[in-house]
Amino acid sequence: MIIEFEGEIFRWEAREDSAWFFTSVPPELSEDIREIPRPYRGFGSVRVKARVGGSEWSTSIFPSSDGTYVLPLKKAVRDAEGLEDGGAVVVRLDVLDG
Repeated sequence: MIIEFEGEIFRWEAREDSAWFFTSVPPELSEDIREIPRPYRGFGSVRVKARVGGSEWSTSIFPSSDGTYVLPLKKAVRDAEGLEDGGAVVVRLDVLDG
């Protein structure tokens, strides 16, 4: 399954010194991902190949408290693509689990 969406970049607020940044998969796409049969992984994670601009990497998305999945945006990708907290990001995900 391949999905594309635009999201907002946000910093993980659980710790003040956090340097973890994410974007949320929209609710309707998160629901589609949840419906894919797959083996359980730690924390409910789902393996994906992500693409933002010219950057592509393998990672996992994780369920959040609001029912959507969140995609971590590593520093190398944020730097290469000029991404900033509060900015917009266009994402393509190839869901590998399922």
